[in-house]
Amino acid sequence: MQLGVRDAAGLMNVSEKTIYRWIKQNKLPAYRINEQYRFSRAELLEWATAQKINVSAEIFGDSTQDETPFDSLADALRGSIHYRVGGTDKTSVLESVIQIMPLPQEVDRTFLLKVLLARETMGSTAIGGGIAIPHVRNPIVMHITKPVVTLCFLETPIDFGALDGKPVHTLFAIISPTIRSHLSVLARLTFALRQSEFAAVISSQGSRDAILPAVANVDASLNMKNKALIESRGSAE
Repeated sequence: MQLGVRDAAGLMNVSEKTIYRWIKQNKLPAYRINEQYRFSRAELLEWATAQKINVSAEIFGDSTQDETPFDSLADALRGSIHYRVGGTDKTSVLESVIQIMPLPQEVDRTFLLKVLLARETMGSTAIGGGIAIPHVRNPIVMHITKPVVTLCFLETPIDFGALDGKPVHTLFAIISPTIRSHLSVLARLTFALRQSEFAAVISSQGSRDAILPAVANVDASLNMKNKALIESRGSAE
């Protein structure tokens, strides 16, 4: 919760006046500390994802500067794309998803299910258009060293409590080892779902051979944007 109003406005690409308006309307997750508003970077990104708001590339930043940056959604997704995943409601679908996630043997999958369900009680992770991104808000110890994204196309669309009321047919389940990687995965996935090529292949439940190249193109595009941002900062200094 180290972000102030000016920080939030910059990350969301809006004016400070807009931030205050969203707070007043009880739309934006904010905390009042010592008469000032403070924000969680993870909560801002989650909220922007649900609202389909484009965010600045700066939201990728984190205080953990010595960690190797996450820069490949394709690597996180490779080997974990599944079709006709079963389940008749949110709980049973998440049970099915957790069982097929490529996690180390020592991971307590029952505990992971409880954590994901607890996250859902705080607000649905459905983002509309039949897509949900179940994840934990802050990473928990799961004996993993890099982010894991599991893409599941459901056998039967289910009610996930989406704001648009549409049943969910596609899930991107995310497990991350650190807050920084969690933010990076969520931001990259949000960016990817706004790209026409990737959105089309997901909507059509394309084959693995079609999905992975589309993800690689997203990675390449976003890495170029981040490189340009870093270079522009360097020239400004």
